[in-house]
Amino acid sequence: MQLFYNPAIDETTETFFFDKEESRHIIKVLRKKDSDILHVTNGVGLLFETEITLASDNKCAVKVTNIKKAADPKFWLHLAVAPTKMNDRFEWFLEKATEIGIQEITPIICDRSERKVINKERFEKIILSAMKQSNETFLPKLNDAVSFKEFIKQKNKGLQLIAHCEETGKKSLKEVLKKEENVTILIGPEGDFSDKEITLALQNNFQPVMLGNTRLRTETAAIVACHSVVFFNETIQ
Repeated sequence: MQLFYNPAIDETTETFFFDKEESRHIIKVLRKKDSDILHVTNGVGLLFETEITLASDNKCAVKVTNIKKAADPKFWLHLAVAPTKMNDRFEWFLEKATEIGIQEITPIICDRSERKVINKERFEKIILSAMKQSNETFLPKLNDAVSFKEFIKQKNKGLQLIAHCEETGKKSLKEVLKKEENVTILIGPEGDFSDKEITLALQNNFQPVMLGNTRLRTETAAIVACHSVVFFNETIQ
């Protein structure tokens, strides 16, 4: 199934048009024609089966023939991750985390961050593409980049964890997870969180955890954390 995206449609929608770029892709590249079936999501759990009524490469029109609603996520996974020095590594994380099933991502700027500016528009396109490729109907939320201190002051859902490399008392991620519990996990930059940041996180009720016995790159640690939480919730009875 090839999935398309339109955030403006909902359960009351009967017909709609694709924009010019999407219309050209549907008609010129995919060579779709009148009466062909297209599957579309609005990114909030609805899957629309539609039929082309006007095969125009300028303004392709469809009518909705069926709507399916996906079950709401049983838990909310939020990763706050420091952008990596090499932009393509962070983009790889965004793509894979979306495929795995993350719900929310916040880029955080830390004391040791080597990249302090992000291209949010480009990141959103990567996430959208990954959602469509993996046939997901929920589009992960990408927040604006914020400082570590600012993020720590926010109220986050459920369990709050920080994964760092310092040799202090830490439990494994698996030990602290609970089934269907909302989780927020902090992942630091290439040079790890500073001692000051770790102390601040602990003072704000973040629990320290380890993601394994080896030292992981930022983007690898983020993917390990993401997959671990999703896998835990899928397998634990």
